[in-house]
Amino acid sequence: MQYDVIVIGSGPGGYVGAIRCAQLGLKTAVIEKYSTFGGTCLNVGCIPSKALLDTSEHYHNAAHNFETHGIGLSNLKIDVKKMIDRKNDVIAQNTAGITFLFKKNKIDAYEGVGSFVDKNTIKITKSDGSTEELKAKNIIIATGSKPTSLPFLPVDKKRIITSTEALNLQEVPKHLIVIGGGVIGLELGSVYARLGAKVSVVEFAKSIIGTMDGGLGKELQRVLKKNLGMEFFLGHKVTGATAKGKNVTVTAEDPKGQPVELSGDYCIVSVGRTAYTEGLGLENIGIKTEERGNKIPVNEHLETSVGGIYAIGDVVKGAMLAHKAEDEGIYVAERIVGQKPHIDYNLIPGVVYTWPEVASVGKTEEQLKEAGVKYKSGSFSFKASGRAKASGDTDGFVKVLADSETDEVLGVHMIGPRAADMIAEAVVAMEYRASAEDIARICHAHPTYTEALKEAALAATANRAIHA
Repeated sequence: MQYDVIVIGSGPGGYVGAIRCAQLGLKTAVIEKYSTFGGTCLNVGCIPSKALLDTSEHYHNAAHNFETHGIGLSNLKIDVKKMIDRKNDVIAQNTAGITFLFKKNKIDAYEGVGSFVDKNTIKITKSDGSTEELKAKNIIIATGSKPTSLPFLPVDKKRIITSTEALNLQEVPKHLIVIGGGVIGLELGSVYARLGAKVSVVEFAKSIIGTMDGGLGKELQRVLKKNLGMEFFLGHKVTGATAKGKNVTVTAEDPKGQPVELSGDYCIVSVGRTAYTEGLGLENIGIKTEERGNKIPVNEHLETSVGGIYAIGDVVKGAMLAHKAEDEGIYVAERIVGQKPHIDYNLIPGVVYTWPEVASVGKTEEQLKEAGVKYKSGSFSFKASGRAKASGDTDGFVKVLADSETDEVLGVHMIGPRAADMIAEAVVAMEYRASAEDIARICHAHPTYTEALKEAALAATANRAIHA
C-alpha cells in the first residue's frame, strides 16, 4: 500500500499529526502497537491521572473542607474499584474519540509494531506474528517514551511500581514512597495522599519540580506538607529498593552521606522518562539515537538525518509534554506540504496538576539571572484574591517577570487554583510580545482567579498592585 505519510505511533503527537496530514490532502496511515489509540497520554498518562486527581480531590474536599461550607457528611468512604472503573471509562471515551476522528478523516489505522525496512518501507509485525509492508514518501516517528528504569531499582510492578501500575492500584496504600519529586511523582503521590495514604517523596535534587521557577517548588512543597501531610527527603540519593511480601524498603543517603531507610507498602519509581525506539529498526536506515535519553536527533524542522523521515514528541529533544508533541505533529504535516509553520519552544507552558495547580511559561528567575538579563518581578498572593477567598483556595501566588527596560513579559509563573487554565492568558500575551503594562491595562472580570495575573502585572510595573 502506497501512502503520502505513515505515522508510527498514535499518541498526541502521532494522531494530531496524522489528522493534520489528512486535512492537507495527504493519504495517511497510522501504525499503533497497542489495541487502543492515544499512546501514553490517553491510556496511562495525562488523562487517567487527571481522572484520579479529580476523584481524589472530591474525596479530600468532602473529608476536610465541606464542613466549613455547612455541608455535613457521615460514613465517608472511598470505593477504590469504582474510582478505577470511572478512570477506565474516561480512557475509553477518549480513545474511542480518536477512532472516530481517524474514520472521519479517512486515515488508515494498522495495529502492530512498525519497523523500517528502508527509508520508504515500513514492516508491520502483528500480535499473531504475521507481517505486512507499507510504503510512503514521508514517515513520522511518534513513538513517545516509557518510564526510565534504573539498574539498582528493579520494578516488580506489584510493590515497586511505575506510574503505569500506580493508575490501577486496588487499595489505598498505607505508606507510599515516591522516588522522584517531579511532575508525575507529585501528581500520583497527591492522589493517594488525599485518600489517606502517608506519602514520602525522595528526591536527589534540593527542590521539587526542579525545572520550574524556584519559588513554585518551595510553595508547592509547603502546601503539600501542610494540606496533605506529605513529607520530603530532598538532596537524598536513593541506593536501592527491595520488596518482601507486602513491605517495600527504600535505602538512600542524606545530603551528608548518612544512610536513610524508609519502609512502606508501595513504592513508585518516578525518575523521568526515556524515548521509546525499541523495535523501530532505526539501524536499517542509519539513524543513531543519542546516548543520553535515547532521543532521535533532528534538525530545526524536526527532520532526521534521513530525508523524508521526521520525529516528534517525547522521542526528540525538548520537554516531554503532550501539547508540545501535538504542535510538532502539526508543524511536520505543514512542512511536508510546503508551508512554513513555526513553534516557539520558549512559549510552551508547563503544568503540574496537583492542588493547588502549578503552571509556568517563559523564562524562570534562575534562567534570567544566569543569562544576565535585567528584569523586574511582580507577585500577587491568592490570599488577597476575593474569588480565592470565596472558594477557600488561598494558597499560592502569581509572579510576572518583565524586561526592566522594555517591560516585555519574559516569564509568568503561578501556583494556585485553576493555574493550568489561567496560564493560557499569559501564553497569548507573550505570543504577542505584550508588556506587563498591557496585561495590567486589560479589564479582568471580577471576581475571578485571573485577576491575580493582572495584579502581578501591576506589581511588576512600578509596584502598583491595588489589592496587595
